[in-house]
Amino acid sequence: MNKINNNQKSLNPQILYVQYTNPGGYPPLQHSSQILAQDGWKVIFLGIEAFGASALSFPSHANIEVHLMSFSRPGWIQKLHYLQFCISALISTLIYRNQWVYASDLLSSPVAYLLSFFPGINVVYHEHDSPDCTSNSLFIRFCLATRKWLAARAKMCVLPNQQRLEKFASDTGIHHNLFCIWNCPSRLEATSTRSFSQADRLQILYHGSIVPSRLPITVLQALVMLPHTVKLRVIGYDTIGHQNYVQQLAEMAKHLKINNQVEFINAMPRYELLKWCRECDVGLGFMPIGDEDINMQCMVGASNKPFDYLACGLALLVSDLPDWKRMYVEPGYGLACNPHDPESIAAALRWYLEHPTEMRVMGDRGRQRILDEWNYETQFEVIKTQLSKTSI
Repeated sequence: MNKINNNQKSLNPQILYVQYTNPGGYPPLQHSSQILAQDGWKVIFLGIEAFGASALSFPSHANIEVHLMSFSRPGWIQKLHYLQFCISALISTLIYRNQWVYASDLLSSPVAYLLSFFPGINVVYHEHDSPDCTSNSLFIRFCLATRKWLAARAKMCVLPNQQRLEKFASDTGIHHNLFCIWNCPSRLEATSTRSFSQADRLQILYHGSIVPSRLPITVLQALVMLPHTVKLRVIGYDTIGHQNYVQQLAEMAKHLKINNQVEFINAMPRYELLKWCRECDVGLGFMPIGDEDINMQCMVGASNKPFDYLACGLALLVSDLPDWKRMYVEPGYGLACNPHDPESIAAALRWYLEHPTEMRVMGDRGRQRILDEWNYETQFEVIKTQLSKTSI
């Protein structure tokens, strides 16, 4: 009987996810791996622990294995660490004999390109964040070169935003096998209903990496203009580029005498995070206005925050940017404001406080959109079909 089961298991398709970061910090990787695992795929993750995000992890699944190397700070030791990571990816491919490699960041491009020459190995390249193609770093320029070579050999290249996809095509000269897949939540994550605050209360939520561009101090300044029943919950982690920002926010809240209205909670696995989300009323999805970084300019579809909030039935408060308004405000899922102006933020939050029924309708309408269309099962179907065809 054991021999039969082992033979059946060996016939199951296998895929190796490779990324020089913590895959637990990328919801699309969780969703796609869960979809494949449910379909009988054997899924192996090879990544590293990331600064401030060690608590981020996937829910357990019998068909999913996650192997993380320790985090290494920049310097010559990190170069050895990266070499070890690449060697581990090569060895893992030989051990697991997977049919697919799913590379999902710029730093995985060199080893993914090498693996694309292994017999029977097919590669997907999923780029979550568009790189700076003007970098002076020799190593980054090498990664950019292998990114271009990998794009030509990959069976599929996945981008989370249409403008980023077009930029990727321009950078690499590749115009086929490109797919725009939004960073939507799973359909299952939108099936639970949410609780509601009391009529005279408003619970605001921000989750994710805590940086000035996404959670500016103006949000705290806006709270000063609102009743003490308006509270802000922040769930996330500092980044290596802004290591003390949470402390700065906490000190500012104390200085403004609103520290009783602001709650900071450490990062947690996604399946725990969404439980906290459902206790809130409004989700903050701010992007800086006027930023020239393509990752800030082209975040519609790429930012999982508004999708996550809608999945939990929250109304949205987003930046007053044309594409964000078309996507989220005009269909009736939230309001827009100027994230650099405390009065603009306060005015939008005051409207929610004074219109609780309309706020709940916005959240319910958005959650239904997640169930009907904006879910990863729908988004990923085209990729899953191509993976399955090649694995037969």
